[in-house]
Parts: sequence; C-alpha cells; structure tokens
Amino acid sequence: MDKKILIAYFSWSGNTKYIAEKIHSQVGGDMFRIETAVPYPSDYNEAAYGVAKKQHEEGTKPELKDNGNISGYDVIFVGTPAWWYEMAPAVKTFLSENNFEGKTIIPFITHGGGGKYTIAEDMGKMTNAKTLEPLVVYGKGDSNTDTQIKEWLNKLGF
Repeated sequence: MDKKILIAYFSWSGNTKYIAEKIHSQVGGDMFRIETAVPYPSDYNEAAYGVAKKQHEEGTKPELKDNGNISGYDVIFVGTPAWWYEMAPAVKTFLSENNFEGKTIIPFITHGGGGKYTIAEDMGKMTNAKTLEPLVVYGKGDSNTDTQIKEWLNKLGF
C-alpha cells in the first residue's frame, strides 16, 4: 500500500499511546499526538469524573495545542480511549477541526472494561470519511496484542 499514513491519537494514561506505537511499528507513517491546550489533571478521579465527565455532559470540545494538518494523508488511524461511552473530547475536537473528505479513518480504541461503544460509527458520522473496522483493546492489551494488531491490519489490507 503506497498511501500516506498518519497515526493520530489522544492518550491520557499512556495506553492509547502504547497501542499507537505498536501500530506504527507495523505500518510506518507519521505520528501525531492530540493534546489539549489545557492539560487534563494528572489525578485520575479529577480527570475522569471531573473534567472529562463535564465535557461529555456538556458536549464541549476542548481547545487543542495543535489541531494537526491531515491534508497530505490518505489513511488516518485515530486512537482514543473510551471515556463516558464515547471518544475522548479532544479526539472530537481533532475530528471536527480537520477535513476528512476522501480520506480513510481507521479507529483504534482502548478501554477499561466498557468496550468500543459506538465510537467507530461516531467517527464516521463526524467526518463523512470511509471508516474501517476498529481495533479494540482493553488497557494496553496482553501478550497477544502484537498478534491481534497484525491480524487486524492484515484483515484491513496492510
């Protein structure tokens, strides 16, 4: 596949970053870390039950340090933790501030037990981009994660 690849991800605890790096090691491309202008608190309860829950309930999208430039890419892997049954608010900002017309989105989702919810479908609706089957990983995965990623990528044609 000679398409230009970007792996964009938001990671609060490091799990999504870890999976992004594993995907990158198998497909190459460029990496972009989605970061909020005002960082989330380092305390889990404050971040999850304070700021993130409030953003979820209000439907707010936090300002980003840099909203990325996806114009030169064909395929964009988009990584997010599942927060409050949906993608992290920072990922919503990233998706809403970029033009995904003619691009392919490949979601990857980390979670703490809730699963994927409708995150992949929501990404497709937000961007009107072709959206492929997501990779869904509990935490950082386990000893089979590399194999799981490889099989997922093979199924998608990488």
